[in-house]
Amino acid sequence: MKLFVLLSRVPYPLEKGDKLRAFNQIKELSRKHQIVLFALNDTKLDEKAMTELKKYCVAISIVKFSKFTIFFNLVRAFFNGKPLQVGYFYFDKAQKKVDELIAKHKPDHIYCQLIRTAEYIKKYPHIPKTLDYMDVFSKGMERRKSTEPFYMKPFLAMEYRRLKRYENKVFAYFTTKTIITEQDKNFIPHPQKQNIVVVPNGVDTTYFKPIVHKKEFDLLFNGNMNYPPNIESVEYLVEKVMPFVWHKFPNTRLLISGASPSKEILDLASDKVIVSGWVDDIRMNFAKSKILVAPMQISIGLQNKLLEAMAMQLPCITSSLANNALGAKPNEQILVADTPEQYARHIIDLLQNEAKAKQIAMNGYQFVVNGFNWQSTTAILEKLISRK
Repeated sequence: MKLFVLLSRVPYPLEKGDKLRAFNQIKELSRKHQIVLFALNDTKLDEKAMTELKKYCVAISIVKFSKFTIFFNLVRAFFNGKPLQVGYFYFDKAQKKVDELIAKHKPDHIYCQLIRTAEYIKKYPHIPKTLDYMDVFSKGMERRKSTEPFYMKPFLAMEYRRLKRYENKVFAYFTTKTIITEQDKNFIPHPQKQNIVVVPNGVDTTYFKPIVHKKEFDLLFNGNMNYPPNIESVEYLVEKVMPFVWHKFPNTRLLISGASPSKEILDLASDKVIVSGWVDDIRMNFAKSKILVAPMQISIGLQNKLLEAMAMQLPCITSSLANNALGAKPNEQILVADTPEQYARHIIDLLQNEAKAKQIAMNGYQFVVNGFNWQSTTAILEKLISRK
């Protein structure tokens, strides 16, 4: 089968969740199908991207767009009533390229990741199509309304309403729909949401595996550090949780690891809070740390940071919201907290009790290895797109 894949970002390097999911799904799907990849790009293309993607794709088209195009897209979306999340990524030059590629390759199936790419294919009702909602943008926007400054609330409320309408509208464009978690599936605003198929993320356990290394940091937070939910989580961790921990253990060191740290994150740096930025091999930051803490406040989707840390046998502490998506057993495979005091108690407990930390880590490792690998999760998707 010839599969046409549309992405809002080039899926390399793997520093963002959507890139990680797309890259590994393409890798697995390429075993049985010819992949024609179309991706948008608003940043400098990584020098290794084409080399890596050519391993799995028979054709690759990348359309770059400028800051001027982005501004024009956002203005147009604002006035035509579309979500800015959608308008940002839609422009005529890219539509023409999509049309050319579909005419040239005559794909048997179209696979779109995120509602950002849905506009490009709505004119092709005769071709079977799958939309990976992945996350529920409207729910994430709704949660942000309660945490952002007052002057942002009207804008967020507008975007929330538009996203909710659009998530409902695009349902009809596609033959099949997928999403990462059951929790997110239940948030989709459509009466037939029960037909959405859950396709979880996986983790490459041949890459993310236990590495013996001297522990230089007590705690780790890892992720795209320019992403608002991650920024908010780190601010919560440093400003609300760590004072309790430092009161008990003044020398506790926290490593904030991940690409593109924002000004808010850089401002948190100190002798006890180390901001690493992008690193070539993220596994080493996991290996250097004792505990992963992910106090996600407005989490949507499945947190890859938890999967990767568990695969490397780190004990993990996260929120009820994030663990609802993951489905690990609290106090056995993971520790769950919802207040600064609860997070601090868990951290202090694991720092004091090495045996407990090792047991949580081992249980979490078995949980991920047995239930979250890209081969088995992408097999669910492959079955859907191969359906006649």
